[in-house]
Amino acid sequence: MAICPTTIVIFGASGDLTSRKLIPSLFRMDRKGRLPENIKIIGVARSPFDDESFRLKMADAIKSLSANDWNEEAWNKFAPRLGYARGDASMDGGLENLQNQLEAIEKGSAGNRLYYLSVAPQLYPEITKNLGKLGMASSVEGSASNPGWRRLIIEKPFGHDLSTAKSLNRVIRTHFHEDQIYRIDHYLGKETVQNLLVFRFANTLFEPLWNSNYIDHVQITVAETVTIGNRADYYDNAGILRDMFQNHLLQLLCLVAMEAPARYAADPLRNEKTKVLDAMPVFSVEEARQRIATGRYQGYLNERGVKPKSQTPTFAAVEFAIDNWRWRGVPFYLRSGKGLALRSSEVVIQFRCPPHLMFPMPPGSSIQCNRLAICIQPDEGIHLNFITKEPDRDGTVLVPSDMEFHYRNAYANVKIPEAYERLLQDALNGDASLFMRSDEIERSWELIEPFLLATEDSHAKTPEDYHIGTMGTTGADALLAKNGRSWISMGLAKKPKD
Repeated sequence: MAICPTTIVIFGASGDLTSRKLIPSLFRMDRKGRLPENIKIIGVARSPFDDESFRLKMADAIKSLSANDWNEEAWNKFAPRLGYARGDASMDGGLENLQNQLEAIEKGSAGNRLYYLSVAPQLYPEITKNLGKLGMASSVEGSASNPGWRRLIIEKPFGHDLSTAKSLNRVIRTHFHEDQIYRIDHYLGKETVQNLLVFRFANTLFEPLWNSNYIDHVQITVAETVTIGNRADYYDNAGILRDMFQNHLLQLLCLVAMEAPARYAADPLRNEKTKVLDAMPVFSVEEARQRIATGRYQGYLNERGVKPKSQTPTFAAVEFAIDNWRWRGVPFYLRSGKGLALRSSEVVIQFRCPPHLMFPMPPGSSIQCNRLAICIQPDEGIHLNFITKEPDRDGTVLVPSDMEFHYRNAYANVKIPEAYERLLQDALNGDASLFMRSDEIERSWELIEPFLLATEDSHAKTPEDYHIGTMGTTGADALLAKNGRSWISMGLAKKPKD
C-alpha cells in the first residue's frame, strides 16, 4: 500500500520566523529521523524565489544561526524536501502555484497537509477563507486505513482583544474544525515547561503540599534583556500585556495551578487548564488598577516607529487570584518586561513558614521560608531552598541551603531541543496537548481585558520609567510590599557547577 504523502506548507516563508526557527527545527528533526520519509515542505510568499534560491536562503540561515547545526551531508538529504510556491495567499488566485505543486506531490492520493501561518495576524482570516473556498481545508476521505488530514497552525497574537479573538475564531472555524486548529505558544514547547506537569504529577513529594495550606504565594517571571528593536509597528500597538500575559504567562499559571487530568491527552489537559481560567475572577477596571504596575524602559519613546505620545508599557506586574478549593487566598504575581537585567523565565513557589519555630532566634530575626524555583530558561532546572543548621556555631544558627537539579548536568550528552521541534512534531502526529483551544484563548482575553482598559483608558497612569538593565519599576515592588512580600531574587536559579 502506498504511504500517504505529507506536506508542510509555510505561509510567510520569506519571513524571519521561517528562516530562524521553523526550517532549522525541521532540519534538526530530519537529522534525528523524526520526519516522515515522504515529507515535502513548501514555502509560500510573494518574494521572487524558486526552489533553488529558497533552499540557498534557508541553508545560509542555518549556517549563520549555529555552525554546530550545519552538516553538509544531512543538508543534501534534506534540501530536496524543500520547495517554493510564489503567491499572495491572501488574494484571490494567490494559491494557484501551491495547488499545482500539491497536486503533483499527492498525485490524486489523500495527502496529509500541515498549514503553518507564519504571517501577520491580519492575514489569518483571508488565508483561511481562501483555503476553505478552494476545498483545501477539509480533510480528504482517503482509504479507511489512511485518510488524508488537514491541520492549521497559527501563531500568536490570537486577536487584539476579546472581541477580535472571538471574531478570528469564528472565521477560522468556518473553514477548519476545532480539532484541526493548532494555536501555538512556543513556551509550551520548552522542555522545562513540560516538566512542570511531570514534576507535579509523577512525584508524590510536593503535590500534597501544592495548595493554600502550605503555599503563601506564587511568582512567575518572564524577563527579557532585549528591547523592542525593529518591532515598533507591532509592539507599540500591542504592549506587554497582549504580547506576554494573555498567552505565555497565563499558560504557565495554568500548568502550576491545574488539577491532574485523568490521562495525558489533549482535551483532558486543556479541560483542566480551562477550569483554572474559569476559577479566576474577572476584575472590574478599578480593581484591575489596584492589581497592576506598569513601566516603560527609558528611551522607549525614542525608538524608531514608536508614536511620540505613546502610553504603551514595556513592563508589567499583575496580581491574579484563583477562587477554588486549592488556591483560594493564594496570590499569583506575574511580571514580564523588556530591557531588564536578566534573560530569565522562572516559576517560584513561596511556601509558608512553619506555624511554630522551636529554635531560639535573635530578637527581630526570622527564617527564610522554603522556596521552590522552576527555571525555564536559560539555566533549565529545579531549585529547592530549605533551612539547615550551620555547623560549629555557638547555639543554633539557621541558614537557607539549596538542592539543585540542572538539565545540563543530568543530561550532559543531550542537547535540549528547540521548542518548535516538539511542537511541530506534535502537530504532525496530531497531538494537540501543547496547543491552545479556542475557549482558553477567549477566557484569557476576558481576564486580561480589565487590565488593558485600566492601562489604556483616560484615567490610566503613564507607565513608570525604569532604567534598562534593572528588574523593572518601584511600582512592581510596591504591589507586593503592600502585603509584606517582595520579589524573589532571580539569582535563586544559580548556574550549575562545572
